[in-house]
Amino acid sequence: MGGAFLAAAVLARLGGRIGLPTIPLFILAGILLGPHTPGYTLLSNPHDLEMLSALGLVLLLFYLGLEFHMDDLKTGGRKMAIAGGTYLALNVGAGLIFGFALGWGTSEALVLAGVLGISSSAIVTKILVDLGRIGNPETRPILGIIVVEDIFLALYLAALQPILSGADSLSAALIDGGKAFGFLLLLALAARFGTKLIGKLMNTKDDELLVISFLGAAVFVAGVSEMFGVADAIGAFMVGLMLGSTSSGDRILKLVHPLRDAFGAIFFFAFGLSIDPGDLPSVLWPVVAAVVLTLAMNIAAGLAAAKVYSFGAQATSNIATTLVARGEFALILATMAAAAGLDERLSPFIAGYVLLLAVLAPLAAGRSHWLARILPGGRKKDDHQDQDQVPVSV
Repeated sequence: MGGAFLAAAVLARLGGRIGLPTIPLFILAGILLGPHTPGYTLLSNPHDLEMLSALGLVLLLFYLGLEFHMDDLKTGGRKMAIAGGTYLALNVGAGLIFGFALGWGTSEALVLAGVLGISSSAIVTKILVDLGRIGNPETRPILGIIVVEDIFLALYLAALQPILSGADSLSAALIDGGKAFGFLLLLALAARFGTKLIGKLMNTKDDELLVISFLGAAVFVAGVSEMFGVADAIGAFMVGLMLGSTSSGDRILKLVHPLRDAFGAIFFFAFGLSIDPGDLPSVLWPVVAAVVLTLAMNIAAGLAAAKVYSFGAQATSNIATTLVARGEFALILATMAAAAGLDERLSPFIAGYVLLLAVLAPLAAGRSHWLARILPGGRKKDDHQDQDQVPVSV
């Protein structure tokens, strides 16, 4: 664990000198020191960091929930649903068509629809934090799209699992989907009506007790979420959503920063450990084609979301480039596909696709003004979104 932290820190420091984002460097550290790369192996079994990696994802999404206040849901729920639904329709639909075009099989196409269709909540959160865009106007629809994706994710996994396992798909999907939806509804009601009670239970002047309390709540609800077929990440997000609206919200936001940064780095490092570079050449061209398709669909989705929110070219570009990243959900699907005995090309394809977008997404988001110049209205000097290029402190 100490070696993982140090390796990630050294590479990130070196990359920072030439302007590279930290996310792909954390992943690269995992690849170089993992069991699939010649030379020194820090960890021969990637599962050794599984719990720490899961904690990193939980903290990243918990932080995201703290930033996404209930007022945002109350005032922008309809727009959020439209933007998120449009994003899913474009990306999941394109992924399904791409999957059938490859000709690897129907189950494989369903897996690829999810892989190409869902953004990485962890990477998107890290990009927003690193670029200082948490307070930007377009960040609300970005977070809203992630929320819609996470809800879809829970239902999609519940429906896909029985299909891949060959069980009674209709009945199993209905039961599992009902459990997941019921638990999500319970969390939503708690976030909507239980904030005052939760705030009283959480309130304390002692920082030590506050850290233990919010950390325990986030991890506990994340674990219970998994039991009901809901992604642990969305459980943590909902806890953050509840606590962010309490009187302790600002203190929690400050106290969770070092925990989020440390274990978030382990999450990306552990992701790198799972990648075998030797498998990538066999699926190079499908990966490239999928990346190009994803970039195109994200630009289209960014234009659609910007139209819903009446944003300018710069905000449109920020939405399109920030949501490009794919990550943890794709890895979950890769694991499910391997367990179900699907086409062996799926795992290296997903690894290559996710790695390439994990590198491209932070770079593209940091240079989103290049895309803004060629979008409708991008040449206007009075575009009110141009101010986005000035970083704000978080």
